[in-house]
Amino acid sequence: MAKKRKNKKKFKERITNKFRLVVLNEDTFEERLSFKLTILNVFVFSGVFSIILVVLTTILIAYTPIREYIPGYASTQLKKDASKLLFETDSLKSRLKLLENYTKVLVPILSGEHPISEVDFDSLKSNSKPTAIDEKKLNASKSDSLFREKIDRKDRFPLFDKAEKKIDKVFFAPIKGNISQSFSDSDKHFALDIVATTGTPVKSIEDGRVIFSEWTTETGYVLIIEHGTGFISVYKHNGALLKQQGDFVKSGEVIATVGSTGELTTGPHLHFELWYNGYPVNPLNYIDFN
Repeated sequence: MAKKRKNKKKFKERITNKFRLVVLNEDTFEERLSFKLTILNVFVFSGVFSIILVVLTTILIAYTPIREYIPGYASTQLKKDASKLLFETDSLKSRLKLLENYTKVLVPILSGEHPISEVDFDSLKSNSKPTAIDEKKLNASKSDSLFREKIDRKDRFPLFDKAEKKIDKVFFAPIKGNISQSFSDSDKHFALDIVATTGTPVKSIEDGRVIFSEWTTETGYVLIIEHGTGFISVYKHNGALLKQQGDFVKSGEVIATVGSTGELTTGPHLHFELWYNGYPVNPLNYIDFN
């Protein structure tokens, strides 16, 4: 026990023993500076200095632009750019999803694989009991009659006229040849059939992106191009397709060859459709096939 106390006392004396640090002039040995030090003071000073240094370094890194020079640390501008790109990516994903949904609905109709189906009226019938109605209320007033007449006048004109009146554009002819069947609203033939020899190059009518390039049972090899101006061109019964879905094509660029493919074909010809903002339009109004 006494030995432990003695060792403890020696340790205390050792760290509290005073030393003098003297700075001398090398030539004259004149004393310039002197410090009284103990081992304990040195440890305390070193610890305090280290803490202050760590605190200052942390402040500099956290609150000043110096942190941008640290390897591996992203700059503020880079973070802003990354956030902006992330936002734009999310926006593009949403638009792409809408475009995919639009294409899924539109392509089967344009390709002829799924014609516009009739409405299932049975599913629209209501199972509720009929409600008694006052017959006096069914008599149309003068204003109601005028309004109904106005609506009837509008309905007499085809919806496709809206598309025809809004545009004034000329396209490159996909092929040159004789027209065997013209565009007809009444016959529901929203296309032109142009007769040509097998293997004749079929060209894009305008710059655009291929959104469909596949085989269909009824209309054979079908290619559909979205032109980005509200127009969509459709090419059916091709002998071969030279472009794939997603390809960008230029106006006048060869995209397919004339053929006689599909169950509904009547011989080598091009079945060409032109759509504007969801409405079929007569290609003869925009293209010279002679």
